[in-house]
Amino acid sequence: MDRRLAILFLTVFVDLLGFGLVIPILPTYAVQLGATAFEVGLVMAVYALMNFVFSPFWGSLSDRFGRRPIIAGTVAITALGFLMLAHAHTLVLLVVARMLAGIGSANIATSQAYITDVTPPEGRAKALGMIGAAFGLGFIFGPPVGGFIKANHGMDAVGYTAMGLSLLNLLLILLLLPESLREKDNANRVQMRPVTNTIQALRNERFRDLFITTFIYITAFSMMQITVALLWEEHYGLNEAHIGYMFAVIGLASAIVQGMLVGWLSRRFGEARLMIYGCILLGLGLLFIPFVPQAYFIPLAFIPVLMLALANGCMMPSISSLLSRNATNKEQGQVLGLNQGFGSLARIAGPTLGGWLYGWHFTSPYIGGAVLMVGALLFVMAYQRAGRNNAPSEDLPAARP
Repeated sequence: MDRRLAILFLTVFVDLLGFGLVIPILPTYAVQLGATAFEVGLVMAVYALMNFVFSPFWGSLSDRFGRRPIIAGTVAITALGFLMLAHAHTLVLLVVARMLAGIGSANIATSQAYITDVTPPEGRAKALGMIGAAFGLGFIFGPPVGGFIKANHGMDAVGYTAMGLSLLNLLLILLLLPESLREKDNANRVQMRPVTNTIQALRNERFRDLFITTFIYITAFSMMQITVALLWEEHYGLNEAHIGYMFAVIGLASAIVQGMLVGWLSRRFGEARLMIYGCILLGLGLLFIPFVPQAYFIPLAFIPVLMLALANGCMMPSISSLLSRNATNKEQGQVLGLNQGFGSLARIAGPTLGGWLYGWHFTSPYIGGAVLMVGALLFVMAYQRAGRNNAPSEDLPAARP
């Protein structure tokens, strides 16, 4: 593995380990602070709103000033958000903490752009799978550790632990991570116009179907992500530590798929076909989750969990790889930032809709998510029919040196 990619993988892993510590226990913590199911969705949505506003901004900024300073600066903001979380003993402070974390975590697109800077097109699906693998590993170790710390030492200890990880990550970036961008786009005008950028992106035929697929897929996934902890606690009797272990299973399976299999799968089937498989798996997995019989929760619950992990491993690296191929070298950060922005919009819509539907009936977010994945499947098939760079990676020419 390229040394630069190895260092980036380490920094992304440490960043997402802190994320994994916090995310599975936030819904139950918000309920402890007096939030309703709908308000839990709003707490999660405000994080995504900041992602939506700042993802294209950080991406464009990295095209102009380089990837390394943007990654370092956003990690510092994330550390501040976790410090606020340690002192978030009211719902309002919890919202502020999540806003700061959302601003800082909008750097994933910049990390993806870093990968495209140092990787030829035919190797990008595998390399971009590193982001997903790091996310998976963060969810292997983060949720059970976060659940244990929360159960034994309280939410403030979780916040301080996550902040410490972010500060460690900042040190790694400053000491070890080299700059990847050879030619900076000094003519690029960096503006914060998320709504205008979103509308313009939807008019671009090169990216439109992929952006819409990202939005639908992450909306459906987020509807599950925000409500499944409540489902498992209220209807299956799991505590925070057990919920952490379930998320760890998702993380382990995602890490295996994205770290080891996605490169081979993309060469074998092509990214567009992988996305079709991902849509089908995610829809079926969501549909199965709330109907697992209580008497056989273990091991039957692992079937939809593994389906979700496999679907996630098929979807995100494939979408990022195809977007990267359709973008010019100077567009990489901006386009991947726009895609993260669509994902952030979905993480606003998904938790809000999922929380409302869960309050209506606990099966509704999962049935609704499965229906949404039918729509995502139609957009992927439309993209495949259009034939825009959807051949297997090995058939594509190498990048220019």
